[in-house]
Amino acid sequence: MAVMAKPGAQSEYDEVEGFAVAVIREETGWKLTTLKPSALDSLDDAELQLRELRATGAVFGLLDVDDEFFLIVRPAPTGAHVLLSDATAAVDYDIAADALDALHIDIPDIDPDELDDVDPWEEGDLSILTDLGLPDAVLSIIVGDTDLYADEQIGMIAARLGFADELAAELDKLGR
Repeated sequence: MAVMAKPGAQSEYDEVEGFAVAVIREETGWKLTTLKPSALDSLDDAELQLRELRATGAVFGLLDVDDEFFLIVRPAPTGAHVLLSDATAAVDYDIAADALDALHIDIPDIDPDELDDVDPWEEGDLSILTDLGLPDAVLSIIVGDTDLYADEQIGMIAARLGFADELAAELDKLGR
């Protein structure tokens, strides 16, 4: 699915591809639902869509942006908890810049032409899914595996938490 990136000084892309899914932990298991494409444009929009689900169980969003990086967004009463898999993405992508802003971290001062020469690093809460069964050490290994595309990393998270089949079914609906 293609969506338009919001205009901004940090964005050089006209289209952002990827997917955004909400993951809900219910008493009977996992339920996944696709978020609107606008969730890939803005962290605030993604958080709002997740809050509007009003689920009784834990809710978090998995956002794959251009298969370049992913975000985990988990609404909380004091504001969303966020994990950005690649902080260098904030140089080119507004939603990554939004995530760093929410974390009170400056956008890396990297020349866009030199991004391919810089090793990515994560920013945010590696313990974001610990209470659901994914230890921060395991999430750190998944995020640190730079040989994987973002959708593959998300697939590993889904497999570790036990909703790989549900994720595959949701992505099939999206034609991915």
